[in-house]
Amino acid sequence: MSVDNALVMILAGGEGKRLFPLTTERAKPAVPFGGRYRIIDFVLNNFINSGFYKIKVLTQYKSDSLNKHITRGWALSPFLNQFIDLAPAQMRTGGDWYRGTADAIYQNIFHILDEDPRHVCIFGGDHIYKMDVSQMLDFHNDKQADLTISAIPVPVETASEFGIIEVDDDWRLINFVEKPQYKPKTIPGSPDLCLASMGNYIFGKEILIYALMCDAGIESSSHDFGKDIIPMLLKEDRQIYIYNFKENTFPGMSDAERGYWMDVGSIDAYWQANMSLLDSLPELNLYSKDWPLRTFNHNYPPAKFIWQEDGRVGMATNSMVSEGCIVSGGGLSRCVLSPKVKINSYSQVSESILMENVEVGRYAQIKRAIIDKNVTIPPHTRIGLDKGEDIERGFHVSAAGVTVVPKGAVL
Repeated sequence: MSVDNALVMILAGGEGKRLFPLTTERAKPAVPFGGRYRIIDFVLNNFINSGFYKIKVLTQYKSDSLNKHITRGWALSPFLNQFIDLAPAQMRTGGDWYRGTADAIYQNIFHILDEDPRHVCIFGGDHIYKMDVSQMLDFHNDKQADLTISAIPVPVETASEFGIIEVDDDWRLINFVEKPQYKPKTIPGSPDLCLASMGNYIFGKEILIYALMCDAGIESSSHDFGKDIIPMLLKEDRQIYIYNFKENTFPGMSDAERGYWMDVGSIDAYWQANMSLLDSLPELNLYSKDWPLRTFNHNYPPAKFIWQEDGRVGMATNSMVSEGCIVSGGGLSRCVLSPKVKINSYSQVSESILMENVEVGRYAQIKRAIIDKNVTIPPHTRIGLDKGEDIERGFHVSAAGVTVVPKGAVL
């Protein structure tokens, strides 16, 4: 299989500044998602489910929780030459941290030389989606491409938010424009849609090493794939093709899931992506047996719901409740709970994300909020009902009015 000749390199060192304060003490790929997962789990599951078993995860900023999660939850078989290895920044090429996406790979070029693959898959570690990557690799081989870039169709009116790709009728790259503000190029035959880069690449090994070595010698370069490497290869008339992610399929895919790809880079996007999981037919189905979503498994007991008395009912509606949770006489509506959350009597929590080891005191009211892990909410506390009051108390409130209580906050 061609996947046996591929090395995967996942870029997981991002700071995730727009996800502050969830990224105050962790890298963006380590942020919890969907109750019991981490953002990094989705790209890892994509590759494992697609048959890729040689994976390097490049880390940098605040990587401790990410390191623990991968080390404890993602063990493959070295006996079969399968691995998910952590590759921390080592400053092998000088005294700098990673200066860009291309520099991150350049500083780890020895991994490519050691493994000697035919193909190198370079993917980001901070998006939510399902993808059979083997189909993209097949496309790459069929086109005999030097580089294949995955892209997703987006409405013309949103083109200014993305790096927009222009292709010919054979889906070969013609031009790349970062966040165009005026008359973006559309997809041939689809005047209402543009192609947005997903930042996922498959390179032939030789062309990748050549491009990285050339770029490393250019002092004025920002050492970024989108800004520097791709334009350089485009000028050299290399074989660069665009893979249409909308055409990707995977086992058990529903109609709603086709083309689903979410950048959860802001608090509002992150909150909305979690809330969308609660729909009866969600765009991202976590429950498919055909495309399993693995993660680190806690050895916690089942969730428990107790008390059914007048005004004191432990109940959850339209919610996801993880293992180890106790809903003790309080009410949940449209909530996502990570493991070991406790909801005490007479409290009401709605449209909220509660992370691990959060306890909500009696009579508390929480609405449209994200409570990071290890926070105890005192009795009678109100969060998310008065945004001005939340700001005065030092909580972060997003542009769409989502209140975030940081990890370990003392109320």
